Amino acid sequence: MTPHLRLDTRGPIATLTIDRPAKRNAMNVEMWSALPSLVQEVAADDGVRVLVVRGNEHFSAGADIGEFETHRRGAAAARRYSEIVHTAERALATLPKPTIAAVAGFCLGGGCELALACDLRVASEDARFGITPAKLGIVYSLTSTKQLVDAVGPAWARQILYTGDHLDAATALRIGLVNEVHPAERLLARAYELAEITASRAQVSVRGSKEIIDRILNGQHADDDAVLALYDASYASPEYAEGVEAFLEKRPPRFP
Repeated sequence: MTPHLRLDTRGPIATLTIDRPAKRNAMNVEMWSALPSLVQEVAADDGVRVLVVRGNEHFSAGADIGEFETHRRGAAAARRYSEIVHTAERALATLPKPTIAAVAGFCLGGGCELALACDLRVASEDARFGITPAKLGIVYSLTSTKQLVDAVGPAWARQILYTGDHLDAATALRIGLVNEVHPAERLLARAYELAEITASRAQVSVRGSKEIIDRILNGQHADDDAVLALYDASYASPEYAEGVEAFLEKRPPRFP
């Protein structure tokens, strides 16, 4: 584990905090390596329904450039480093529970990769986004590139990756890189508001929707047995019974 990543749980909401302010929350290899086990803790905790990922003044300035001469020196070492980063990003992206990134300040490179691995992104007005492999002479991984293309489309993905330029929060909102933008003092309140709303909904619906959306993004275009099983599970669930009863009684549902 690392002191620069902290996992806290309050009720149905877990928070993963990137906490390395002296380096603008740049991710070192120790942090990348620790992240999958922290995500697994969230997956294994039946009481947790939503994960919020946040930083402090900055979300994350990306991978720690100071490690390029050690952990990323030469093609073989760089490939091993990339595999560690890929494993961390995939752990977050494939968590079966909803994830929300609360983005303030710098969200660059690997930091933007982590934000894109989350389901929703809420940004402060001072947030700055960028993915900068073209400034370093490296190539972004296919799966992470796909996350970017899925979010903003191929035209903007090309501009972001070709130029390495930073985008302000207003541009990020306009192109679909983030869902919402708020004043800095409102950012965390809104992120947790979204988390609480999501946690209060029928989880059979939320998690089923997440799985189906992921299947669509991965190229599935028709129902199969796995999707039909999701439908059947929802109609057989206590959430469905409560939802129908609440609707008929004209009251808010109280999902288990």
